[in-house]
Amino acid sequence: MLLLVLATAALLSSVPAPAQPRRPVATYSIVARDPATGQMGVAVQSHWFSVGSVVPWAEAGVGAVATQSFAEPSYGKLGLDLMRAGKSAPEALRGLLAADGAREVRQVAMVDARGRVAAHTGTKNIQQAGHSTGAQYSVQANLMASERVWPAMVRAYESARGDLAERLLQALEAAQAQGGDIRGKQSAAILVVSATSTGRPWVDREFDLRVEDSPDPLRELRRLVALQRAYQHMNAGDAAVERKDAEAALREYAAAEALAPENDEMLFWHAISLVGMSRADEALPLLGRAYGKNPGWRTLVPCLPAAGLLPADPKLLQRLQSAKAPADP
Repeated sequence: MLLLVLATAALLSSVPAPAQPRRPVATYSIVARDPATGQMGVAVQSHWFSVGSVVPWAEAGVGAVATQSFAEPSYGKLGLDLMRAGKSAPEALRGLLAADGAREVRQVAMVDARGRVAAHTGTKNIQQAGHSTGAQYSVQANLMASERVWPAMVRAYESARGDLAERLLQALEAAQAQGGDIRGKQSAAILVVSATSTGRPWVDREFDLRVEDSPDPLRELRRLVALQRAYQHMNAGDAAVERKDAEAALREYAAAEALAPENDEMLFWHAISLVGMSRADEALPLLGRAYGKNPGWRTLVPCLPAAGLLPADPKLLQRLQSAKAPADP
């Protein structure tokens, strides 16, 4: 234990001390590892601007951390550093707390890549405050409207179905249904990473979404999660095009449009991919719908041959630009 404390102290000394918030980043959050996929994540909501810039931390193949109350952001970085170096989540948290003279105002939870969990609610957290740990997850809350908040998160998470992002969202929604933050709502965030690292963090982040300031941040966060799922299908469709698997690409594009039917970006690029498959007839209705939502797409068409995204065929380009929007005569 002494060696862990000394190692943690050395890590702390290498990190510039952040400006301490003079008011608590009071919040409710959940950290979890999905035993089926190995994904790890954090989801959080607070009556505090941009809570996603402070509370959630996660790294593929390493772990996830939520740091809140009188939040010390270095718990996120140093917790991940310690877990990456081979410490379990409980070991990492014990070391950080031992080196922190202000630990009684902290609330922190961690889960590592093996699903080991640790949480701490300091005695000086503003009530109602508490946490509950379960199999590969922890829920925690402070400055809540009632002490029913975090037990409701437990029940929601354990009974939820779907992938990790969906289960995290349901836990947040259950907290809000019990009153949530006593001050109200302002911001929310979700961060989900892959089970193992590719060495490319931008690939490893399955979801990395923040609602900085909103009268209904959880509703907006759920909308963004659905939109990101749609773009994930679009990306899978593009990858299928590169593999020259046209049918797989069209399935992915259709799935994307089903999730985000009003998104003109998806309509347009789906159409352009169809043209590249020599299926211009199928592309025209999609282009017409995209033009109806945003006439700028029509102007973009002749710019694409120079980028290699359409053939340099004047007749084809004219035909594509002439596609009729649904309201066109």
